[in-house]
Amino acid sequence: MRICTLLPSATEIAYALGLGDSVVGVSHECDFPPAAREKPVLVRGCIDSDASTSGEIDHAVQQRLSQGHGLYSLDLPLLQRLNPDLIITQGLCDVCAVAHDEVTAAAATLKPPARVLSLSPGSLGEVLQDITRVAKATGTSLRAKDLVRGLEERVARVAARPRQASPKPRVACLEWLEPLYAAGHWVPEMVELAGGTDVLGVEHAPSARVSPEALAEAAPEVIVLMPCGFDRDRTLKEWEPLKHRPMWQGIPAMTSGNVFAVDGSSFFNRPGPRLIDGLETLAEIIDAVHPSGTPRKNGPLK
Repeated sequence: MRICTLLPSATEIAYALGLGDSVVGVSHECDFPPAAREKPVLVRGCIDSDASTSGEIDHAVQQRLSQGHGLYSLDLPLLQRLNPDLIITQGLCDVCAVAHDEVTAAAATLKPPARVLSLSPGSLGEVLQDITRVAKATGTSLRAKDLVRGLEERVARVAARPRQASPKPRVACLEWLEPLYAAGHWVPEMVELAGGTDVLGVEHAPSARVSPEALAEAAPEVIVLMPCGFDRDRTLKEWEPLKHRPMWQGIPAMTSGNVFAVDGSSFFNRPGPRLIDGLETLAEIIDAVHPSGTPRKNGPLK
């Protein structure tokens, strides 16, 4: 079977199922596992996010969408040369991958037409279900059972650990910094499993823009910075000039030093197996913080 994966989470799922040799094309963002970087690139972004700030990226995204332009370009001639049997894409987010309609139209030009499998999970459970769906489509169901069972056991261990704080710490997970977006979908569920209360995100709902006033009113004791598509170093770079703005002052998490930068791209934004690594990271963060919002003697994780 020849498989094209047009988003990073699909690529991670395919490799986790042992399908690396069957993957013949990926997107420009497919960087895990490292072997995926050597595959032909079918999708490229239309915005230079590496050279832009969060605010500039948001402005460019909104401008292109308002003009009816997509955010990604699909290399149709290359897709036709690769001639996959299966294309894995998504219908979850307009700014995360090539538009679903464009993918299905492109698949129809192949001879024979390729099957399109669209992944649109909104919860951890649905992410695990998508692993099973990919496995069913690729004849790897036995591998999927072992993979999913192992991930479920790790989730259960996090949920069952002794709680260090009562009441649960108030947590805000920010998926974008300028403007502010609260992480949604599976992230509020992850916070709950990790022992916190998400004060901004809505479980199983899309990430949503929030005002500085809403953030201040929510009074989070812990803030986790997880901008979509950014690794930890990029997040810290973005955060440095923003943290001195008046809007952040007086928030409990700021005054206690409980603001944590994480690798959102790898462990929180992509609905794949490594979300469980993100869950375990959240549990470490929450366990490191007292109910009062002050760090333990060994200080907050950074």
